[in-house]
Amino acid sequence: MSLLIERSGALASLQDGGRFGVRHLGVTQGGSADWCSHHWANWLLGNPLAAPVVEIVLGNFELLAERDSCLALTGADLGASLDGQALAPGRSFRIGQGQRLRFAQPRQGVRAYLAAPGGFRAEAVLGSCATVRREALGGLHGDGRPLTAGDCLQWQGPAPAPRALAAAQIARFDGDALLPVILGAQIGDFSGQSLFDAFNLEWRVDQRADRMGIRLRGPVLQCARRSMVSEGVPLGAIQVPSDGQPIVLLNDRQTIGGYPRLGALTPLAVARLAQCLPGSRVRLRPIALDEAQRQQRRILAQWCA
Repeated sequence: MSLLIERSGALASLQDGGRFGVRHLGVTQGGSADWCSHHWANWLLGNPLAAPVVEIVLGNFELLAERDSCLALTGADLGASLDGQALAPGRSFRIGQGQRLRFAQPRQGVRAYLAAPGGFRAEAVLGSCATVRREALGGLHGDGRPLTAGDCLQWQGPAPAPRALAAAQIARFDGDALLPVILGAQIGDFSGQSLFDAFNLEWRVDQRADRMGIRLRGPVLQCARRSMVSEGVPLGAIQVPSDGQPIVLLNDRQTIGGYPRLGALTPLAVARLAQCLPGSRVRLRPIALDEAQRQQRRILAQWCA
């Protein structure tokens, strides 16, 4: 089974659940930025939840089917169409030999996820095929390159019957995003006014956003700590550099950092932020660790039912 990529922007990539157990080597995590949509795409086809998918960012992507099969699409609405017929995310669908699947421009969200039966095929590098351009690891050719026109995506697995997610299972990416934050070790170093502003005022997603991190624009946060010994940074860490504007670290982040942190977004909040277009409004909300863990268990349980 195969799909020929006929057109691709610079941001489409092959991603799986990420690369773990190698941060002591300075190698980052990688993997799908919106892991929830990734899991749903694989669930629709009966795949392992972390199986390799295509992460399509902002559209400008076109594929030609070279065999009949069944694919699944979740995540952002990037104006997808199959031979000119609109295709909404949140379902699996049949595609026939010679048909074209096109992604135009964002209508809602940033990242769409395309899954194939059994997952797309690529050689694992350090236990994962996740594409990380900076480290030249993973991807279709194992060298960290994004997907380009002329690449051929292959998979191996029987095509299941098409099905769709229930309306309640389909995430929406319009409106303001409320992002729960687990407070960090340096929280006491920020001024009281800064803490009030951080969790009560509105933030805007900056244009400076990629798979390494997303900058937020809003009130200037003041921190008494001027220097730090670099320490490990988790997914969703909210670093505050000297300009007082937070940077939320995503999947392709550096493994250590020396800026003070407000805390870290929950995994679900990271997935939501990854779907925010520049200019989107977001709010931060502190959450207790045990509440965040309960929330995460509830989310994971929906794929085990």
